[in-house]
Amino acid sequence: MAKKKWSDLTRRQRRIIVAASLVEVVLTTAASRDLASRPADQVRGPKPLWALSFAVQPFGPIAYLLAGRVRRT
Repeated sequence: MAKKKWSDLTRRQRRIIVAASLVEVVLTTAASRDLASRPADQVRGPKPLWALSFAVQPFGPIAYLLAGRVRRT
């Protein structure tokens, strides 16, 4: 089966791809900004490891935002 080109996709498929890409960019940006501004004692685990996890889209940023941060009181 040949790979589809962008022009072969339906308008709906293109919109879904663009929307998913935007969600990934927003999640990664939010997670990166939070990680950079948060003190190391408020992060579960080493900050460099969390930064590397952001390359695993979209699971890295979601995991960090849900479980990587210590809740502020």
